[in-house]
Amino acid sequence: MPGRRHRPAGPSLRNCPLTLLYISLANLISGVASVLAAALLSYRLQNRLIPLMVSFSVGMLLGNAVLNLLPEAFASAPYGGRRVAWVLLGGFVAFFLLEKALLLRHSHHHEGDGHAHHHGHDRKEAGPGGLLILVGDAFHNFADGVLVAAAFIADPALGWTTALAIAVHEVPQEVGDFIVLINAGLTRRRALAYNLVSGLSAIAGGLLGWLMLRQSEALVPSVIALAASGFIYIALADLVPDMHRQRAARTSAGQVALLALGIAVAAAAGAVAHSH
Repeated sequence: MPGRRHRPAGPSLRNCPLTLLYISLANLISGVASVLAAALLSYRLQNRLIPLMVSFSVGMLLGNAVLNLLPEAFASAPYGGRRVAWVLLGGFVAFFLLEKALLLRHSHHHEGDGHAHHHGHDRKEAGPGGLLILVGDAFHNFADGVLVAAAFIADPALGWTTALAIAVHEVPQEVGDFIVLINAGLTRRRALAYNLVSGLSAIAGGLLGWLMLRQSEALVPSVIALAASGFIYIALADLVPDMHRQRAARTSAGQVALLALGIAVAAAAGAVAHSH
């Protein structure tokens, strides 16, 4: 990154127990904060605030990916930036194929049911769906934990900004998870408890990522590039289409403002963290 002198992660940084503590703490705070914020939105606040969170999270995801993650990945790659570019492109394709497979499976499973699972009366089918939500969310959080570990190994400042971006973009998804779990017949308190337990899988992912990546510095830029591709794909393929469904001029102006605010927060967080 022009104007920035990169300091490669040395053995003291990768193997330092304090780095593992930071990774675990960041994953814990990120997971718990996103679940509690989603619970607050689901229980206390109006649903109209959720689209606002989506717009802000798009800005955070894009800002952190383009301004923080990708410059770090290209600057720290010992094998040159071309391989990082291939990882980035491969990540886009992999996320597309994964989402396509999930959509096809979902479409086949719910064929002919009118997608009634979104409503409270669909309690007979919601039980297994609630379990699948928890299992899928646990794997997702585990992967996020690995990405946070890679970011911390590269640069502690990058680790904190990445954990922040993950926490912000998880909130709208956690709101959806709450709705599915409550429709599955769970009480609000139990849905909150199960989502918190699922969120703790990020700590296990952070531990495994630290154990694996600290032994191989060459893998860190690729994992960071993969994280960036995931952030960009989620923002552009999943969240932006939701934003486009709301076409009122006033709503669109608010979306642009919140998107810009998200980018500004990601940029400021990266700049402040690196200045220290």
